[in-house]
Parts: sequence; structure tokens; C-alpha cells
Amino acid sequence: MASSPLNIGLVGFGTVGSGVARILNESAELIAARAGQPVQIRHIVIRDPGRARDHLPAGVTPSDSIDGILADSETSLVVQLIGGTDTAYDYIQKFLAAGKDIVTANKALLYEYGVDLFRQAAADGRTIGFEAAVAGGIPIINVVNQALTGNRINALEAILNGTSNFILTEMLDRQQSYENALAQAQELGYAEADPAMDVDGTDAAQKLAILTWLAFGTEVSLTDCVQRGIDNLQLTDLQVAGELGYKIKLLATARVNEDRLELSVQPTLLRVDRTIAQIDGPDNIIAVYGDFVGKTTYSGAGAGQLPTASAVVADILDYATGRAAATFPSILRSTAGPSLQVQPPEELSRRYYLRLTVEDRPHVLADITDVLGRHEISISLVRQDETPEENDDGLASLVIMTHRTTEGKLRAADMELNQLPAVHGACIRLPVAD
Repeated sequence: MASSPLNIGLVGFGTVGSGVARILNESAELIAARAGQPVQIRHIVIRDPGRARDHLPAGVTPSDSIDGILADSETSLVVQLIGGTDTAYDYIQKFLAAGKDIVTANKALLYEYGVDLFRQAAADGRTIGFEAAVAGGIPIINVVNQALTGNRINALEAILNGTSNFILTEMLDRQQSYENALAQAQELGYAEADPAMDVDGTDAAQKLAILTWLAFGTEVSLTDCVQRGIDNLQLTDLQVAGELGYKIKLLATARVNEDRLELSVQPTLLRVDRTIAQIDGPDNIIAVYGDFVGKTTYSGAGAGQLPTASAVVADILDYATGRAAATFPSILRSTAGPSLQVQPPEELSRRYYLRLTVEDRPHVLADITDVLGRHEISISLVRQDETPEENDDGLASLVIMTHRTTEGKLRAADMELNQLPAVHGACIRLPVAD
């Protein structure tokens, strides 16, 4: 006797939603075998039901209301793939209250409301799958929440935003400006029309916050994190870094340092021979450091229709097989211990790369080193390329590498450096990963 199907309500049918429908259709037999029952989309909720869409399942009429899902007792799982936070939060609360389990890929929602939603789901005896919310097709949620639970995690080090990684790769490989690389990313669909959250570090910081809660049991906000994006970088920075033996990546780190948690999302100089420095294009990578297992590394497609949809389908199968019901409660158990104190951002300690545009005249370097010295910032390298005679603007690019110092000292020095008459524009300041 054939098993009854698992009926799904799909809220949102954009890039990822249509990818989920495609996988469920093209791999229907494989998924049914692994789920132990057929898996089918029974409801689709979209903003514009009348618009033609690819991979729309046969026999399903889209709606612009979630009421049909709420009223259908035979639809037990809702895959929520709309963006934003407030509407998505309202929907999930209603679905949980109606006895539905949830799968979502909305990282902004989970950053803002995830802990509350998880507690509500647990209280209602429901589950929330969210593998696709961080790092696309890389199963990092499973790794942190299940595979490495025999370890105390000491650090996470990651590239979590494929858009920024693609832009930095294009700039260096094609020797082009940030603006041109961004336009290329938008043309290929790696960047949105408004790419702000990707290029200013917000997207990566929100994903890091989710991983930080899972790995360290500590709820953090973006204000706890030193956050900078790639939008002020120039090709010069990537070129100089390369000549010094480094590559620049938007690096997200969460690390326990003397029982305090330090958080950072910044363009960072990494030695070219490090694995994380060699991840190019839109790919992501996460290195997890456990006390017994040591360092383990996971890399792959961090975004895109089918990699993200693949992670959503994996969550659907976890629900269908009962794995979600067994593993979801462990999230709240493993995060229930005492939270770590978050290290104030100004105490973050690194070596740093500084680049300043300065007037090419005597005593300028002395003025700059005087400012740094008064803030106890020691210099390990100074580099000023020879100014061509045909360059009549009188400006030069000055690069300084510091010894280890703190974010707070550099912020204070920045304010003075930017007030020097010979310094033009803001100082570019990037940490160096040891």
C-alpha cells in the first residue's frame, strides 16, 4: 500500500522557491525513497499569483494568502522562503500556532527573531529547519549542531558572503575597479540591485551571529561585532597586499579569547598560502576549531538557486524522516548554558594594514608616525611607491603595516590622521590575520 504524501505549503516562489520545486519534481523518485513517502507541494503563496513562473508544480494554483495553508490539516510542513523580517515573523508565528513545522532560508529573520521562534516552536512541539539560512549549500548548521557536538568550539573563521568574495576575486583577477566588479556581479545575479547588505558586511555579520549562538550559546548583535565592508577598497589595496604575500577577503571570525568572545567581519589580509585565502568567486568557506577534533573546514557554493534549494530539500527530508524532531530540541539544550562575555570591539587585537593618500613632500611621514607613536602603535613596514614625474597632482600612496595593536587605538589614531593637512581622504585600515 502506497504511503500518503507529505504535503508542503511553499511561501515564496522566487529564485530559491522555484529551485525547490524543480528539485522535488526532477528527483521525485529519489526523494520519495529517502523520505519514505512522496513529497509534494500542495500550496504556493506568492505576492503576484497571476505572473508566469518557471517550475510551477502542475495542479497547484498560487495564492496571495496564507489562509489556505493555515486551514489545511493535511499540510504539515511550511517552507517559508520570503525575505524581510516582520511579515515573515508574523507568518511563522501563525504557522506554528496552527501546528505546522517550518523550514526557512531567511537569515535576516533568524538573526532578528530566531531564538524567540525556536523557543516558541519547542513549546508547541514543532521544529524549524534552517540549514539554507547560512552558507547556502554547505551543511554548516548540521556540522555545528550535530556533527561536532562532542567538542567545545573555540573559533569560527569564514567567508560567508559570496557577493563580496566574487567582487574581490574579479577585481584582482581582471585588474578592475570595485565599481566595475560590482556591476559584473549584478549582471550575473550574484549581487542585488541594492547590494548594500552584502558589500557593507551586514549579511556576513548576521550569518556569523546565527553561528555564534549555535556554537557558543551566546546571543550577539551587530553592535558587538567590528564590522566593515569591501565598498571602500580599491584595486590598489588588493595589488599591494598581493605584493606583500597576502590576499584580501571579507573574513568573519568568532573566537574565544581568555573566556571572552571576539567578533569581527572585516576585509582582512590573509597569507596567500592559507586555504581560506584560496576560496574565490561566489564560494563560501567555514573553518571550525574544536577542542578535540582540531580544525575542520567546509567549502562550496554559499549561494545560488540550486545550492540553497538543495539545503532546503535536505531540511524537508529531515522532517519527513523524523530526524528534525529528534535533533531540533538539541539546539535549545546546547545553547542553554551560560553566555560568554563579548569582548568590546575596541579591544580587538590584530596587526593592521594602513593606506593613506598623502601629499608628496617632506615631513609628512614624520607627522604620521608621530600620531601613531602617541597612540602606542608600532610600525613594522612602511612603503611609498615612487611618484612618477608625470603625476602632477602631488599625491602619493603610503602603506604602513603595524605590529599588533588594538582596534580602539587605531580608531583614535584615525581621527587624528584624517585631520592632518597632508592626508587626503580617509585612511584605509584592514586587519591582518596571523
